[in-house]
Amino acid sequence: MAALSVPVLSFPHQRKLPTSSTVNNDLRFPNYPLLSLIEQCTSLKELKQIHAQMLRTGLFFDPFSASKLITVCAMSSFSSLDYAHQVFDQIPKPNLYTWNTIIRAYASSSDPIQSIVVFLRMLDQCCESPNKYTYPFVLKAASELKASRVGRGFHGMVMKSSLASDVFILNSLVHFYGSCDDLDSAYRVFLNIPSKDVVSWNSMIKAFVEGDCPDEAFQLFREMEMENLKPNDITMVGVLCACGKKADIEFGRWLCSYIQRNGIAVNLTLNNAMLDMYVKCGSVEDAKELFDKMPERDVVSWTTMLDGYTRMGKYDEALRVFEAMPNQDIAAWNVLISSYEQNGMPKEALSVFHKLQVSKSAKPDEVTLVSSLSACSQLGSIDPGRWIHIYIKRQGIKLNCHLTTSLIDMYAKCGDLEKALEVFDSVERKDVYVWSAMIAGLAMHGCGRAAIDLFYEMLKAKVKPNAVTFTNILCACSHTGLLEEGTSLFYQMEPVYKVVPGVKHYACMVDMLGRSGRLKDSLEFIEKMPIPPTASIWGALLGACRLHGNVELAEHACGQLLELDPRNHGAYVLLSNIYARTDKWDRVSRLRKAMRDSGIKKEPGCSSIEINGIVHEFLVGDNSHPLCKDIYEKLDEIAATLKAIGYVPNKSHLLQLVEEEDMKEQALNLHSEKLAIAFGLISTAPSQPIRVVKNLRVCGDCHAVAKLVSKVYKREILLRDRYRFHHFKDGHCSCGEYW
Repeated sequence: MAALSVPVLSFPHQRKLPTSSTVNNDLRFPNYPLLSLIEQCTSLKELKQIHAQMLRTGLFFDPFSASKLITVCAMSSFSSLDYAHQVFDQIPKPNLYTWNTIIRAYASSSDPIQSIVVFLRMLDQCCESPNKYTYPFVLKAASELKASRVGRGFHGMVMKSSLASDVFILNSLVHFYGSCDDLDSAYRVFLNIPSKDVVSWNSMIKAFVEGDCPDEAFQLFREMEMENLKPNDITMVGVLCACGKKADIEFGRWLCSYIQRNGIAVNLTLNNAMLDMYVKCGSVEDAKELFDKMPERDVVSWTTMLDGYTRMGKYDEALRVFEAMPNQDIAAWNVLISSYEQNGMPKEALSVFHKLQVSKSAKPDEVTLVSSLSACSQLGSIDPGRWIHIYIKRQGIKLNCHLTTSLIDMYAKCGDLEKALEVFDSVERKDVYVWSAMIAGLAMHGCGRAAIDLFYEMLKAKVKPNAVTFTNILCACSHTGLLEEGTSLFYQMEPVYKVVPGVKHYACMVDMLGRSGRLKDSLEFIEKMPIPPTASIWGALLGACRLHGNVELAEHACGQLLELDPRNHGAYVLLSNIYARTDKWDRVSRLRKAMRDSGIKKEPGCSSIEINGIVHEFLVGDNSHPLCKDIYEKLDEIAATLKAIGYVPNKSHLLQLVEEEDMKEQALNLHSEKLAIAFGLISTAPSQPIRVVKNLRVCGDCHAVAKLVSKVYKREILLRDRYRFHHFKDGHCSCGEYW
């Protein structure tokens, strides 16, 4: 329930007076010329002049005249609620119509709690009882606030009054309970409405749809037809929305034909609902056909088409729609940015964000900033992330939990753990996701003890951990060898914290046991799990076998994994690594042949590095970079320098048999992270850290080289691989060789 600063249970006693008429019948000066001018006002300035004239003539102190002024003050296109409230407070004895007007205005405002405050004043000061208009307005305010206890109080007042069977109020109660996610209460009210109108059915259908119960919405639609009550355009909007949630294109097409057959008036809102249904059902062709026929389109129509193409990965068509839009509002920009970000295209997401800044056609909102920060996190691109943080400060945007979580995640994944902690410490309100993001950041950087300490701080702050929190804290224990602590937390999850362990938590435990060398215990753990082991769980065991060179168990784990996911290239690569480490090159060759025969390709290693805000990417043996010659000269220099101090390449990290020794060294030297580090050395000042992001796990030889480079060249290197960060400094790594 929303926090309210008004009483929620102790309502003043209602006066036992007859309920007033629902219209304004207090007519002392109905034909006074000045009153007709009120409705002709086009600005607040004109209205204030009339207000002054009414005060001079005494007309303002007539309840009917004052109510006319209040209506325009509060409800017109140029309304000012602050001014309306000031005028209201000057009226000696506002009539019920006037009270209702100000209650209604606040209920539809950005500050609906004031509607409830005024209602409580009315109960105390007005000589008339609330009528059938009053309750729907305050119930709307309670709906906006999701103030369940307050709304229930209003429901109780209605039941004690003479309005308990009023359909207008009962429909509002259905909407209120639906807004508060109390579908049982909403449905009980609906069933008890004595004479249901179309609004009653529409309200209940909408409640089911918004409560993620599309099947119940469909059933209600069928019952409505059996009652011979004709649905209207609003009914169809609700049912189409339910259809979109079910992604049932055939039923959706039937609904569209139903609308035509039954002569239901099609307006822009209904057309947009059909468009949205087609998009959510994955039929962008149907959506395009409807879009082209629509006599009128608004920004919602265009944005829905844009969303449809991005959902299908048709970005060229999406960009054409975007460019053709008459008005590119922030929602349209957000569709593009978030779609790129969510589909693993962070560079494109940040490119669109940059275009938004240059165009100045719309102002970024929270969705824009969160999506763009997530793109920065994926890329490990700290410069645009810092810019967004500065933008948030300059614009005076208050850090809510969503933005705070995104900033922490961005700084942590871009290698600046101190800044992530600074953001975390700077905010007062921290929900479970903020705490979890900071625990994840510490885990990623190998700070297991600090992550556990923060977990217990979270408990002291009376924030209840969720499944995400436990995934992050178990990862922290796994990355730092805290087996005892991790095991204890895992077995406390359900009995102590009421969080049922899921696949990710079991995978963390398998990984934790395996990393610590307890491979047999890890296998027994899998065999005793209450849920069937998934590919990720066998993958965790296979990864542990690679660490400890257990070929027999690796073959078993790989076999189980490939049964579940036959095209998992990672399983082949891991087993191939294990064979290579034990010089079983014949088995490596057989594996590679099996991959070729099945058409399975290894995911190519790719490393990126950001220099002056530009992200440079390198593949294995890449020679496409403009500074390719300089990069390879630097690589040769590094190789010679490291050899001189005793470095010997670890050739077991090759995935195929290479006969000549010098070719083995050359193959290792072409790994993408080494190319990125070499580029970093020639492109950044000695005082700058070299930040590299790799899409796969860093190999052992590259790890050894990065340590030596950090010592010989006196450079700090931050390398983020698929699983964690490695901070290389003075020849040491933050992982402590536990990775």
